[in-house]
Amino acid sequence: MLDYDVEAARYDATRGGVPRARSAARAILALVPDRTRTLLDVGCGTGLVTEELLRPDLRVFGVDASPGMARMAARRLGASLVLGNCHRLPFAEASLDAVSAVWLLHLLPDAPSVIAECARVLRPGGVFVTTVDKHAGHGMDSDVEELLAPFRVRKAYDAASRVLAVASEHGLRRVGEARFTGHGQGRSPSQTAGDVARGQYGQALALDDAQCDVLVSRLSRLPDPEVPRADPVYRLLALRKEG
Repeated sequence: MLDYDVEAARYDATRGGVPRARSAARAILALVPDRTRTLLDVGCGTGLVTEELLRPDLRVFGVDASPGMARMAARRLGASLVLGNCHRLPFAEASLDAVSAVWLLHLLPDAPSVIAECARVLRPGGVFVTTVDKHAGHGMDSDVEELLAPFRVRKAYDAASRVLAVASEHGLRRVGEARFTGHGQGRSPSQTAGDVARGQYGQALALDDAQCDVLVSRLSRLPDPEVPRADPVYRLLALRKEG
């Protein structure tokens, strides 16, 4: 996994910036009820998406475990930013109207415990909104993804079927879904080759040194090496707490 304290300074610029954040925020807000007055963004990172959730009638909090990310988020969210662990959220039981988790569960082998925590802090009738199936968002029709696919570590911590099964155990029922575009996230072959060579994919790819060299070489030989492929389309699920 990436060192997010180190990554914080360049994170927004390399992840689609404001256009991607706005796209995610619009999709989240479309899935929460109009009566929502409090929302917690779990794993908020630099707070770029969280800031786009701000509305006059909606109090938005952000929580992140990375001090580097939290420092960036504090500039956007002020006192509404909390440095904390997503496995033990620093909020009381049944205290929030909505919880969001964008691009988080796919990183966590223990994602079920995070889903349980999100359910714990939700009021009855509250909604948990989360991305699922993140890696599928890039699509298998991309020539870049076709080369990456054999090396992908198939640990789908955020698989929709798994998220729905765990959510059901904690009184969360599916009430909607949405998709949004990850603007600026289409990968060019040359960019991908550089990221693979620098180890930017972390544990997402299982590669030894020889395989890494071969993959970088194959990516570099793809046509139009500087042209980004299509932006990914991400999927959100909305889950309402019963009771």
